[in-house]
Amino acid sequence: LAGDMTKAANALLASLNAKQKARAAFTFKDEARTYWHFIPAEMLKGGSRKGLQLKEMTDPQRKLTHALLKTVLSESGHAKVKNIMFLEDILFMLEGKGRRFVRDSEAYHVLVFGKPGNKGAWGWRFEGHHLSFNYTIVNGKVSVVPSFWGSNPAVCDFGPGRRIVALEVEEMSARKLRKSLSAAQAKLAVIADKAPRDILTSALPKVEAKDAAGIPFGKLTKAQQGELIKLMQEYTNRHRTIVAKEDWAKIEKGGLENIRFAWAGSTKPFEPHYYRIQGPSFLLEYANTQNGANHIHATWRDFNGDFGRDVLREHFKKNH
Repeated sequence: LAGDMTKAANALLASLNAKQKARAAFTFKDEARTYWHFIPAEMLKGGSRKGLQLKEMTDPQRKLTHALLKTVLSESGHAKVKNIMFLEDILFMLEGKGRRFVRDSEAYHVLVFGKPGNKGAWGWRFEGHHLSFNYTIVNGKVSVVPSFWGSNPAVCDFGPGRRIVALEVEEMSARKLRKSLSAAQAKLAVIADKAPRDILTSALPKVEAKDAAGIPFGKLTKAQQGELIKLMQEYTNRHRTIVAKEDWAKIEKGGLENIRFAWAGSTKPFEPHYYRIQGPSFLLEYANTQNGANHIHATWRDFNGDFGRDVLREHFKKNH
């Protein structure tokens, strides 16, 4: 995996001219490495997003960028990415002349931190509205967090055969689990009648565990446990099998019995709702509250491993 990623990143960098490379390449210690966000560029510090945009690339360079993404994303994960990006063009049409923000399926940026190689540390990010993938590679070990995926509209329906639901399982499976809960189970799972306005962790560079709220895995029936596992694996399986297996092994090592599922808000489609799944090492957060609850924000965080902090600590111990 790390070898494929290194090869693809170097191929992309080698294709860039000096002006493009100045926009795409950063030192590993650059503060931009941990300054990430999923909101429109105009809302960011300085009113723009760092990195080289797809629209500033040639067609072969755009293909090399997607080749880099495919080194780590699964086929289904890459398909979700393309749908989320395409929805920017849908927003462009839906919002008409009153647009507040740039809506463009090519307004996505690539940033490479450090020198891609098999030794030492380097990283890269692919980011734009509703997408932020942060990868850190340390001596061949790959960190894939923080990871953010959003969708607006969540359900884009233009008639038979023209329906796009970029994050369908993420919403439907969670709602199915919530609605299957008994009254006694719901008392444990429901943390608020009203959903928060957005995910609570926003785009913080580092997060800590939330209160131990929600229903524990062990309080769910076998069928409900299966639904929760299906939901979590929809998130982990966005990455290639080798990554997804490692992520799932880490979750199992922490103990499924230590995982809690929490819900806030309505159980009806197009009404504001929120859920989170928390284990000893990770936090999965999802909110669908904006634009008539047809606008999803979802993130996966690792308390010790965001931006490769765990593997970096191990690296510095050995080398210093």
